[in-house]
Order: sequence, then C-alpha cells, then structure tokens
Amino acid sequence: MVIKIDHIGIAVRTLEQASPLFEKLLGEKPFKSEEVHSEGVNVSFFRCGETKIELLESSMPGSTLEKFLVRKGEGVHHIAFETDNIKEEMARMKEAGFSLLHEEPRIGADNKLVCFIHPKSAGGLLVEICQERDKQN
Repeated sequence: MVIKIDHIGIAVRTLEQASPLFEKLLGEKPFKSEEVHSEGVNVSFFRCGETKIELLESSMPGSTLEKFLVRKGEGVHHIAFETDNIKEEMARMKEAGFSLLHEEPRIGADNKLVCFIHPKSAGGLLVEICQERDKQN
C-alpha cells in the first residue's frame, strides 16, 4: 500500500546551478547529497514539509537522465511514493497492469529500495515506489 508521497524528482543540468534556486525557493540548503552509481546520477535533497525535493543531475554520459534532459529539458522527472512493503507493492502494481522497469527492487538514493513504473503505463509519468532499507520485510 502507498503510504505517502516521499519525494518529487526534478531533472537539472547541474546541481551547482540549480541548488541556489531551490535554496531561495525553499529557504534552506539541501540536507543530503550523494551519488547513485546504479542510476548514473548525483542527487541533492531538500525538505519541503513531509515531502522531499530531489534534484538529479547526470553523472555519466549516456545515462537515462541525460537522455531525459536532451528530450524534455529540466523539470519534473518523477514522483516517488513510499510503501512499507516494496515487493508486495510491486506485485500489486504489476497485477493492476503497470509495467515495472525492474523485476526486483534496486538500491536507490536516501537509503531506499526502489522500483520504477514505466511512464507508458502510468499516463506519461515516471513513478517510483520506494521503501526504507532498514524496514525490509
């Protein structure tokens, strides 16, 4: 079951240029930055109430994010929903007709297990399902 919106992912060309804008918008600095090797991105997280804003920049040529930026430019990349049982939620999504990009959860940013739903099966929106790694079932 989906618990809440965990974060909104925003594709940016560079964190160096985008971070000051979001610092002004949200009135604070990012609370965490990291590299996610499996996805070829560097990320920076801002708090916005209970929801986080995740800025993503490509960290390697030819990454999925780099291709997204070429096609669509900077802007909303995905929305992430938190669950307390990612494997059950993946099975539920699959049964409901959504196309998953991975058959097993992957390790993502912010100490999460993640799985993405293909935009073609979700009204054009890339959806991420995530679960805290320390709450694995």
